[in-house]
Amino acid sequence: MDRLKGKVAIVTGAGSGIGKAIGLRLAKDGAAVVVADVRNYDVAAAEIARATDARTLGLQVDVANERDVERMAAETVKAFGRVDILVNNAALFSTLALRPFEQIPPAEWRQVMEVNTLGVFLCCRACVPHMRKGGYGRIVNLASGAPLKGVPLFLHYIASKGAVIAMTRGLARELGGDGITVNALAPGFTLSENVAKHEQHVRQGEVTRRTRAIARDEKPEDLVGAVSFLASEDAAFMTGQTMVVDGGSAMI
Repeated sequence: MDRLKGKVAIVTGAGSGIGKAIGLRLAKDGAAVVVADVRNYDVAAAEIARATDARTLGLQVDVANERDVERMAAETVKAFGRVDILVNNAALFSTLALRPFEQIPPAEWRQVMEVNTLGVFLCCRACVPHMRKGGYGRIVNLASGAPLKGVPLFLHYIASKGAVIAMTRGLARELGGDGITVNALAPGFTLSENVAKHEQHVRQGEVTRRTRAIARDEKPEDLVGAVSFLASEDAAFMTGQTMVVDGGSAMI
């Protein structure tokens, strides 16, 4: 498929899990893909290139670090000449312990907010000027179905993803005149390779599975088609929206 032929996509948190699956799909759709992550970025970029023959670039990036993010945008333009698509996928989730809100350490709350919300802001701020120059912009922010349903025991994560939905709407208003769309994707509990390592999350996922109309585990591959659509010309008149892909657990 050549849906994204000639486009350049940055996917944060693409060293593994959902981000890597998204990067692979965008590469299959014809895009050059920048794999940005704190670890495994180079290996993932090489694997995507081998699987698709796409041009890729692996960059070590902490999305909460302003200098890292500015370098990410600059290196992308240096390598590929443009930035068309930004998928803000990097987030803290699998390493968070599920616990009552009053037991969450303030330092952990701040860390979640820095990665999950400040990171989205910094990446958008760095990439939007290049999208304006290129005359094409698609921003896809990975949110979550959790704030839509009020899932308990990780209030900082839910708060951060609720903020991502709000940021998506605000950015859509600001960037519509530039022809840049901004949408959010809200997955349900997704059994990625990182999440599968944490028994507490896996048990919670079993509860979630029973709430779905399609009662099976959600996998990263279940999300990539929606991202491909939102990144393409097919979604040119869709912005500020939150697309829920969770097997029919949250129906809005």
